[in-house]
Amino acid sequence: MFTLKCAKCKAKLMRYRKIGKGKLIRCYKERIVEDYTAKEGINVLCPRCGNVFGTDEGSFIKVKSNSFTVRGSYE
Repeated sequence: MFTLKCAKCKAKLMRYRKIGKGKLIRCYKERIVEDYTAKEGINVLCPRCGNVFGTDEGSFIKVKSNSFTVRGSYE
């Protein structure tokens, strides 16, 4: 289970169940446990500072790698 936080203001963005090792490129919506993000069109934003976290691509969110930090461990 990972906790993703905003790289700018450290606000909690989501809790995500990551399967397997490797870089986090996409967050699949069925694996999101808690979602705190804000939506504006296709952009997914930090609720506190408005930093763009990624884009909504339908069944997943394509994340920007420099917009968040990760805490937690792999399953």
